[in-house]
Amino acid sequence: MSKDSKMRATINQKLTEMGERERLKELLRAKLTECGWRDQLKANCKDVIKEKGLEHVTVEDLVVEITPKGRVLVPDSVKKELLQRIRAFLAQHAT
Repeated sequence: MSKDSKMRATINQKLTEMGERERLKELLRAKLTECGWRDQLKANCKDVIKEKGLEHVTVEDLVVEITPKGRVLVPDSVKKELLQRIRAFLAQHAT
């Protein structure tokens, strides 16, 4: 396991243990709904289904096609706020 992977695992463990991971997930859900991201993704899913036909699309197909679009559509302001909160948490709980 690389140093970066170990650090990510440690951060993730600390966020989970302290309950911060769930709080961040709730914040992210709220922010994405607030900015219309969920509606955009839902519309993209409908477009893919219309294009390929309901019988020819699996959930896995949708995930593969929509995930990159979904990541791009997340507003920078949401990404920055989440990153700031993670940094503040880590600074507060540094060991």
